Amino acid sequence: MAVDSYVALAGGVGGAKMAHGLAATISPGKLTVIVNTADDFEHLGLHVSPDLDTVMYTLAGLQNAETGWGLVDESWKFLDALERLGGETWFRLGDRDLATHVERTRRLRAGQNLSAITEEFCASLGVTVRVLPMTDDPVRTMVLTYGGTMTFQEYFVRQQCRPAVHGFRFDGSDVAQFHPSAVDALQAEDLAAVVICPSNPYVSIAPILALDGAREWVRTSPAPVIAVSPIVGGAALKGPAAKMMIELGENPSGETVASVYDGLLDGIVLDHVDAAEVESIEARGLRVLLTNTVMHSSADRARLGTEIRAFAAEFAGAGVGS
Repeated sequence: MAVDSYVALAGGVGGAKMAHGLAATISPGKLTVIVNTADDFEHLGLHVSPDLDTVMYTLAGLQNAETGWGLVDESWKFLDALERLGGETWFRLGDRDLATHVERTRRLRAGQNLSAITEEFCASLGVTVRVLPMTDDPVRTMVLTYGGTMTFQEYFVRQQCRPAVHGFRFDGSDVAQFHPSAVDALQAEDLAAVVICPSNPYVSIAPILALDGAREWVRTSPAPVIAVSPIVGGAALKGPAAKMMIELGENPSGETVASVYDGLLDGIVLDHVDAAEVESIEARGLRVLLTNTVMHSSADRARLGTEIRAFAAEFAGAGVGS
């Protein structure tokens, strides 16, 4: 296992899978996963942190393998009872998952911050990876659609990503503080790589980079910054990233991912099916790792994590950092 430290920027199911793959090959305590919290929202009076929970459950081996989100062996009696009472059921909270949101909300109201709560939850679930909210301050993703501006969960869950988008806004990002522990992790002397997971670049990673100073801390980290493309063969494996690219006038591709992260990257990881993009991406001054990026199993995740670490080591051997 690696003894150097690593940082991953993550959100969504793809980010959680990649974090799990990296964790399988990195020594306990040496991986920090900075997670998007701009998807957080209040529902039924509860503070829900979808990306934090997806990462946490996946690292704990408790995720629902079929959906990629929520808990395995979930039941829905609470939701059934709520529906009978005429309550809002468009955002599905399972019985086991509900406990997370209830306890998080109770602790927040008692004065604990989100990062401390997340650390304690991870410890309770046996997660040795440091899972770090991007900020303890409220930031909310607003999706600008041709049908009006809506919160991310309204767009993603209630509207099932149907409205066409023309932009995004991250309310609160101008005053929210990028977590100090995230800065420390990005500036660690033993940092071997910063991995931008195969998460949606517009609504999972962009909110992290929108925080004051965050993009610069990533850019000036002493290690190579490597993105894993969430686009394979012109499509997103999960979620609306490819649809968003098309609606924003872009070609859904690894090259578009590289352009979104322009000025940050030293390298990018593409799936074999996108080999035709290598030349144009290398013309941007980036190195490219071609491999199988589709993670069907835990073995796939660990294999990809190992390959990314080896790719990062090539930069170190050449004296390359961001």
